[in-house]
Amino acid sequence: MALLKGGKIVEDTWTHLDDETAAPEGKPVTVSLARWQKDGEGLKASGGPLGIRLTGADDVEDIADALGKLQLVAIAFPAFTDGRGYSMARILRERYGYKGEIRATGNVLCDQASLMTRCGFDAFDLAPHVSVDDWFEVLSLVDVQYQPAADRRPSAAQLRHAS
Repeated sequence: MALLKGGKIVEDTWTHLDDETAAPEGKPVTVSLARWQKDGEGLKASGGPLGIRLTGADDVEDIADALGKLQLVAIAFPAFTDGRGYSMARILRERYGYKGEIRATGNVLCDQASLMTRCGFDAFDLAPHVSVDDWFEVLSLVDVQYQPAADRRPSAAQLRHAS
């Protein structure tokens, strides 16, 4: 799987732990919401960067108080038709002002690239069948937006008034 971040392919340095495996000392790890709720203090004591993995069934409000301690929020898309992750990303960026990485994982398609970016995603864990070249091509197709969004790109009206 390719991990795209900042407009390029990068190495995924995060270890994605299950709910039973001990956190390695000083290494970046992600855990499920259930594990975070059960062992958040123990995970912080491991000394490494922390991330959390959310599913569409999880509630973003459950991690609101922890956002200052999290460097990564990974949001799973079990199916391309499941749009709950879009709302979660917008809530993280717009309501809570989250500045860390928001990563889309799972069934992420090229057709969704532009909208995911607009909603606040800044990293994408692409499935093996998704073409990285197609992903970048789709992102380059639209360069003007009509409404303000979580990505903070200027809208068409803002661009028009600025010139």
